[in-house]
Amino acid sequence: MANRTPEWASKITGLSVEEIVAFARMYGQAKAAFIRCHHGFSRSRNGAANMHAVTCLPAVTGAWKAKGGGALYGHTGMYPINKALIEGTEMIDKSIRELDQSRLGPILTGDADALKNGPPVTGLLIQNTNPAMVCPELELVHKGLRREDLFTCVHEQFMTETAAFADIVLPATMFLEHDDFYTASGHTYFQVTKAVVEAPGECRENNYVISELAKRLGAKHRGFGMTAWEIMDESLKASGMWDAETNWSKGGQDFHLGFETSHFLDGFAWPDKKFRFKPDWKAMGPRGGEMPVLPDHFDVIDNATAEKPFRLVAAPARTFLNSTFTETPSSQKREVRPTAMMNPEDCAALGVVDGDRVEVGNERGKTVVHTRAKSGQQRGVVVVEGIWPNKNFETGIGINAVTSADPGWPNGGAVFHDTAVWIRKLA
Repeated sequence: MANRTPEWASKITGLSVEEIVAFARMYGQAKAAFIRCHHGFSRSRNGAANMHAVTCLPAVTGAWKAKGGGALYGHTGMYPINKALIEGTEMIDKSIRELDQSRLGPILTGDADALKNGPPVTGLLIQNTNPAMVCPELELVHKGLRREDLFTCVHEQFMTETAAFADIVLPATMFLEHDDFYTASGHTYFQVTKAVVEAPGECRENNYVISELAKRLGAKHRGFGMTAWEIMDESLKASGMWDAETNWSKGGQDFHLGFETSHFLDGFAWPDKKFRFKPDWKAMGPRGGEMPVLPDHFDVIDNATAEKPFRLVAAPARTFLNSTFTETPSSQKREVRPTAMMNPEDCAALGVVDGDRVEVGNERGKTVVHTRAKSGQQRGVVVVEGIWPNKNFETGIGINAVTSADPGWPNGGAVFHDTAVWIRKLA
């Protein structure tokens, strides 16, 4: 694409032509260039297209050939776990809707598209998530959770803001209090664990709650009569993996694919072993036909405008991996308070200094945070680290009040880092 010049890219990215050229040369000349791209990178309306474009780069340069070179999004797919018993796949009724949690606000407030033109949701069992804090368009989420005709049961470890909306709260175990197994992210071992401490009071694991609920509803599946350990053990054996006891006693089973396979030197995962620069987007989702045929900029993002001149990044704060960490005093102490980090020149243009209060908002909602100048941050970009509880914002609503529940291309998914906002100095 001869017209995709550094000048063209500069207008989109805000980077200078010189920076783009310098980086391209540095990457192209490196023998073992490695790109680590993860969830945040994909949380944009065009995130799938961007992810594919970036993973094309090592195929162009040949970086896969070098030890330490290539690219990585995640490698949980390397574990050959058979999930038939765990998920009861033979019992799945495909006529039942599967709704996108990142669109919970529109779902609970009657949006026909989010509901897939089906009836309203009138009952929720919530496990392992805290939507009253972490979902986009929080004002809609809270409005939906307040519905008098919605019955909500939350199975939780803490009295979270979501649990506060519940009709019934069931106490949940911590990870040290139940048997489980884990796919890895930072290494290649598949690990089985046993509970190391007894769960206090009436705390119960997910498997227990689901199985007991099934019994009361009359749902029949042999998995509902099995312990978590029994399900794990049978699933691992059916997968050709070590049984649960062997895995636990040996500290995990390594599934590293070896250099040749993990670096695609013996070919990519297609019948002809060739890399695909033209993905079949249509096969991946209903809006795939709208996406670019070859790697390109897919301009469907929430671009900055005169009314909303800032692009927002709402990545988690450093010590808030998820909302559970916001419950620990040590994490709260390190993070201090929700903050808008901005380029010093943007701060000067707004007439704000460190500690000043600003209102961040758009057509979806608004909240108030304190500012901090951040050297090296790009102009026109504001970072308000997420996961903070709503109660830590003086408005009672967190930064996800302004993030969008629009689905990404081609098949949905959250778009947290694709948000345009205005920022106003407060007295």
